[in-house]
Amino acid sequence: MIVYDKKMLDHANLLDEAQSLQKAGFIAKEQYETIAKNLTVPKTHNNLLIRFLFFILGVFLYSSICGFFSLLAVDSINSNYEYLVFFFAIIGFSGAEILSRSTYYGHGLDDTFILGSQFTLAIAIGITSDFNELIMGAFITGTALLSYLRYLHLSMALLFSLALTYTIVLGIFELNESIQAFFPFIMMAFALAIYFSSKTALQKLATPFYYNGLLLAKNFALILFYFSGNYLIVRELSIDLLGQDLAPGSDIPFAYLFYAFTFIVPVSYLYFGLVKKDRILLWIGLLSLCFLVFTIRYYYSVLPVEIALTIGGAVLFTTTLFTIRKLKNKETGITFQSDRFTKTNAFLNAEILITSQIGGLKPEVTTESPMEFGGGDFSGGGSGGSF
Repeated sequence: MIVYDKKMLDHANLLDEAQSLQKAGFIAKEQYETIAKNLTVPKTHNNLLIRFLFFILGVFLYSSICGFFSLLAVDSINSNYEYLVFFFAIIGFSGAEILSRSTYYGHGLDDTFILGSQFTLAIAIGITSDFNELIMGAFITGTALLSYLRYLHLSMALLFSLALTYTIVLGIFELNESIQAFFPFIMMAFALAIYFSSKTALQKLATPFYYNGLLLAKNFALILFYFSGNYLIVRELSIDLLGQDLAPGSDIPFAYLFYAFTFIVPVSYLYFGLVKKDRILLWIGLLSLCFLVFTIRYYYSVLPVEIALTIGGAVLFTTTLFTIRKLKNKETGITFQSDRFTKTNAFLNAEILITSQIGGLKPEVTTESPMEFGGGDFSGGGSGGSF
């Protein structure tokens, strides 16, 4: 299914690991360069700016090809212009296939054709189906999954997760109103299904090629799970989408359950992120905690914004300072010790300072050497020839 040579993908993973070890100081730069010379890797760009520039170049190339064929077919097309849009999608898939077979992987040019093919296909299906959102979502879900399985493009894994979620949501709204009342619980169950299936697949994964996509789906499920049970989301969707009429002083069904869910889940994410040393889970926990604060202030604005931000900043600063002082001398478990795989600006500045100080030291110059040369009496240093 994968279009790339798996041996080259293995080499790319090995080179990434070697680069991480070199940046962390475990191997020398010369060793990394030797490893890089002996490995054959696909044509890629780790520099996001260069990759983005090639993406822009690919946009011009893709649009030029589509424009050329549009000029050729402009006289023969009457009202069936959706066939031309389908042809644009075929151009995108063909370009992605050609570039991938030419070992372009995360280069920028291949990104254009992979994303462009999905975009034009969505427009073509929308025109054909009178923009039936359920049909469009189902088609894009399938094509995004196939594209990821073939091209290993992370954007396709994200598109698959979003399109699948969108299709499930639209499918629920097509069902009976009695089922729609359980919409938050269905979405929470759906998020848990994605999470545990991704987690199981990661544990049984024999090759690392699909690791990043499964990891993305797993973390996407965590975000979806929290938003599915957040009180603000549930209440506003119940009013806007489900048409619930809430009288003044009344609340949504199972309100206390959603109150507890809104508070407990961010704390749980933070706790397990620290215990398991999962940096992504920790970030998700922090973001969900921020959304918890936003949810509270949306309904209970006790203090003005500037005062609330000042108090929140002071509490955050105090908590951070206290945590750093408690953890700075620990060397195991949860610690504030530096990560050798993360080269921060602070370490770079320290390195520059130390280098400049060492470079400024001048060797001491002695006017008279205590060592007498001549006669060959010291390691053959003279001309007499004796040792």
